[in-house]
Amino acid sequence: MTALTALLLRDMRIAVRVGGGALMGALFFLIVVVMMPFAIGPDLKLLARLGPAILWLGALLASLLALDRLFATDFEDGSLDLLMTGTMPLELTVATKAVAHWLTTCLPLVVVAPVLGLLLNIELRAMGAVALTLLAGTPALTFIGLIGAALSVALRRGGLLLAVLVLPLTVPVLIFGVAAANAALTEGAPFGPPFTILCSLSLAALVLGPVAAAAALRYGLE
Repeated sequence: MTALTALLLRDMRIAVRVGGGALMGALFFLIVVVMMPFAIGPDLKLLARLGPAILWLGALLASLLALDRLFATDFEDGSLDLLMTGTMPLELTVATKAVAHWLTTCLPLVVVAPVLGLLLNIELRAMGAVALTLLAGTPALTFIGLIGAALSVALRRGGLLLAVLVLPLTVPVLIFGVAAANAALTEGAPFGPPFTILCSLSLAALVLGPVAAAAALRYGLE
């Protein structure tokens, strides 16, 4: 077993044991989706039209739940210093921790999204495409949040600062994710362009996120 694989499995176990991981994120996602019909009203056509936006907003907020603990636990017990001075490149280390966060928090949201979409009157024929947009876009949310988690790790009340830092950066992902999901629901609307841009945003975040997060850790903890 390589060091990166051991780190991945360790972070996944910690996320599930300490923060609830998949269960906590899925429950929060469920609460957001269930509460929206009460706020919007019983108009099924309106719910179906707003359904993709509600799913995406719920996924965005649920992904933030465990981000503040991405580095905080390691910082408190001193293991973050060992990771920074170890033989593994810090960029690969923080990328592995981000993958563990996505697997334990965001991937379960993608799995339960088709079921929750039924509560929003989203057509069954489009639920696969809506879930596909979440699958393609949630990695961008995680790796953008990785930067905010690295910036706020050494600060008190870092969770509040994390949301302030991360949410504005996720606006393009939210825009194109909702656009692609709406295109899947509308006959004749082009699904390819917004979905391609969404995938590009995830790839860009995958490349730039670990580099920026590693630089933030080096600068903030020196």
